[in-house]
This record gives sequence, C-alpha cells and structure tokens, in this order.
Amino acid sequence: MMKAEAAGSLPKTNAEAVRKKPGRKRYGWMKGLLLPAVIIAIWQVIGGLGVVSATVLPTPVTIVLTFKELILSGELFGHLQISIYRAALGFLLGAGLGLMIGILAGFSKRTELYLDPSLQMLRTVPHLAVTPLFILWFGFDEVSKILLIALGAFFPVYINTFNGIRGVDAKLFEVARVLEFKWHQQISKVILPAALPNILLGIRLSLGIAWLGLVVAELMGSSSGVGYMIMDARQFSQTNKVFAGIIIFAVVGKLTDSFVRLLERKLLKWRNSYEG
Repeated sequence: MMKAEAAGSLPKTNAEAVRKKPGRKRYGWMKGLLLPAVIIAIWQVIGGLGVVSATVLPTPVTIVLTFKELILSGELFGHLQISIYRAALGFLLGAGLGLMIGILAGFSKRTELYLDPSLQMLRTVPHLAVTPLFILWFGFDEVSKILLIALGAFFPVYINTFNGIRGVDAKLFEVARVLEFKWHQQISKVILPAALPNILLGIRLSLGIAWLGLVVAELMGSSSGVGYMIMDARQFSQTNKVFAGIIIFAVVGKLTDSFVRLLERKLLKWRNSYEG
C-alpha cells in the first residue's frame, strides 16, 4: 500500500518540477540585477553624503544626466558608431583567421608542427608591447587600430577551435572513414558539430578581448571613438564623462556576450548538459 502511494506521488513531484522550471528560467535573469542595484544604491548614498568628492566619484544620478547630455548632443552615438565599426571589423578579421587556422592545425598534424609553436610564442606578447610597432608600421590611421583588435581576437578562437577538434572522439573519424566521407564532409559533418561548443566559447572570449583591444587602439592617437572620448574627458577632469564611457563599453560588451550565449543555446540545444 505504501509503495503504491509512493509511486503515485512521484508523477506529481515531477509535474511540479516541470511546472516550476520554466518560471525559474524566465525570471532567473533578474537575480543578476541584484548586485548592481545594491552597488548603485550604496554608491549614490556615499556620493550624496559627500563622503567622496564628486570629482573623484560622481554619483549615479550625475552620470545618468551626463548620458542624457551626450545623447542629446549626438556625441555619444557618433563615438559609439565608430567604436562598434572598429571592434566588429577587427573581430571578424581576427576570429575568421583564428577559425580557419584552428581548423587546419587541428585537422593536420603537419600544419600544427609548422604553425602552432610560432603562434603560441606570439600569443604571450602583450597588446601594449606591440602597439608602438603597429604605430611605426601603419601610423595612427584605422588600419593599425583594426589590426591590433584582430590580433587579440585571433587567439581565443584559434586555441578553442584547435582544442575542440583534437577533443573529438576518434571513433567518429573511424565512422567517417567507413562511410567514405571526403575531407570536406569530415569537417562539416563530423568535426565542426563535435567541436562547436569549444568554437562558440572561443568566439565569446574573442569578443571580450576585441573590446579590450579596442580600448588600447583608441587610446593610441585616436580622434574619435568611445576610448578617445574617455581620454579627452580625463584631460579636463570630467570624471562623470569617463564613467559614462566605461559604462558604454561594459553594456555593449555584455550585449554582445549575451547574443553569443543565445546563439549557443540555439545551436547546442541538442546537448543535454548540466546547468546547475
């Protein structure tokens, strides 16, 4: 009798879990707003009481008013448009090359032996170390900025693509040989689907580094862009404008990361992985 009651109670428990799960997913993102809200509230109180000088730490309200001024004047969108153009072009160039060379090195041991040692050595060189060299070679125009961003965006995609391919189960290659797949079929139907989680991770990391590279690029003799706006504001001690520029980078970076995460969910919905 007790077994029957226990068995009868299980479906109800499972049904409740199924009903609760969509709600948790739907409103779970709101939990991520709690920490920023607390920080902003404390920040506003400290600034409002005058504990810290407004020149050093302007209040969130002051920064919001600065945003309003930048939007109404058109300055914000002008600089942001140029920054997005540079970051997008540099990312596409660097990530595209990283994906292509990662596939070649991952698929061919000979290509790995020729290319990987040099690329790994180049990967350890900091952005700031090569910046003067890029200025000497290409000057202060757009080419040097885009190439500097591309350099940073290259390595996360290359490394994760390479590791993703080398992590593919060897039995899948045996199946491909039995089915007499040609090399391009092996790449498109066996390797890339299995390596896709790593590739998408590389793209996420690459986007983040592209924005970091953009900051470095726009700080080196630029006359436009959000990075230039921050440097110009620093020279005139406009801390509120500096904070506005930093927040712009943070928000746009978060939006691009969220887009790739959404893409991950769409492309990897077949994967039954642990989500916590």
